[in-house]
Formats: sequence, structure tokens, C-alpha cells
Amino acid sequence: MIVITAALLGALIGGFTARKRNGNRLDILQYAAGYALAFVIVGMIATVLIDRAMRG
Repeated sequence: MIVITAALLGALIGGFTARKRNGNRLDILQYAAGYALAFVIVGMIATVLIDRAMRG
């Protein structure tokens, strides 16, 4: 669940960042994909850390 939320949040932030920088449609898609992947990695790390902390 964390990973999906992180991917959506990253895509939104990336898309808005590209639009703010006056990017065209492909720029917006590329930024959205790049940010989504970066946020997915962070979400995966958070998921693993939370899982390990819960197991003790």
C-alpha cells in the first residue's frame, strides 16, 4: 500500500514540476515516470523497514 501511494504521489509531483517548468506533454510524462520510480524505491525501503520493525 505504501508503494502504490508513493508511486502516485511521485507521479503527481513530477507532473506538476514539469508543468511548472513549461514542459510539453512528453516532458510531463518523463518527469512523472522518473519521480514515480524514485518514490517507489523510497516506498519499498520504508515498507521493508516497517516490516522488520514489526517483527522485532
